[in-house]
Amino acid sequence: MCLAACSLAAGCGGSSSAQEEPDAATLESLWRAPGEDVAIVPGSSDFGPGRIRFSFLVVDNQGRLVTRPEAKVWVARGLKSPPFAQTTARSERVGIGASEPGEAEAVFVTNLELKQPGTYWMLAEPVGGRKIQAVGNVVVKKRPQAPDVGERAPPSKTPTLGDAPIGRLSTSKVPDRELYRTSVAGALDARKPFVVVFATPKYCTSRTCGPVVDVVSAVRRRHADDGVRFIHAEIYRDNDPTKGENMWVRDEWKLPSEPWVFLVGADGRIRARFEGSVSVRELDEAVRADLLN
Repeated sequence: MCLAACSLAAGCGGSSSAQEEPDAATLESLWRAPGEDVAIVPGSSDFGPGRIRFSFLVVDNQGRLVTRPEAKVWVARGLKSPPFAQTTARSERVGIGASEPGEAEAVFVTNLELKQPGTYWMLAEPVGGRKIQAVGNVVVKKRPQAPDVGERAPPSKTPTLGDAPIGRLSTSKVPDRELYRTSVAGALDARKPFVVVFATPKYCTSRTCGPVVDVVSAVRRRHADDGVRFIHAEIYRDNDPTKGENMWVRDEWKLPSEPWVFLVGADGRIRARFEGSVSVRELDEAVRADLLN
């Protein structure tokens, strides 16, 4: 769900035959510089105005993932408009240990300040190796569909070990029992900061979302004595995709995709949100900055 192909109003155009990269007069002039032209494959899409964490993959025309430590990023209001921002995207490793066949080991992540709703255009150029440019859209809504930073977390009575055996609570191959000790409602009632991940390890539909529960579990172990609770909730009713999404995903949190990770303070307000894959480094830093300070 979280890695839908982006739409390109101008199509995937061919490269320029020029010997040097042109000045950044327009985003299109950068895109048509020498090199392979491809589309960004986004890993997140539910944004409101403000600071945006945008994750994405770059896949070449032979279907191979392009993995580099970082990528240059330009943002414009249109393909034929000059870029108004330039930044970098960092490669973030997703998952713990070796990846499964067909899974991406890392995603690019960049943070953008987009203060107005609308459709923006972004160009990403991985640094090093053969030249490749990926272009795509970042759509900013008036407000996101999923709960946003600053809003109160819905008091969902997510299932715990007191409600059912571990095999019914998780589709993980080796579930972390500590993720099912308390519910979201229980953590809110106790006024404890917590991390909640909505994900389905077994039925994940993208190339990168399967390991996110393992990432949350790894960060939990780093903060075992810090008073932060960690919670996992599955996506589908009775863990059966044919029955559709369960009530806390569909009705209470209104999640448009999966997986999602939310950090919630002791006051019950959301401090950070991660749509799609997240690395151990990113999540650990967010817990330290948003829940322990």
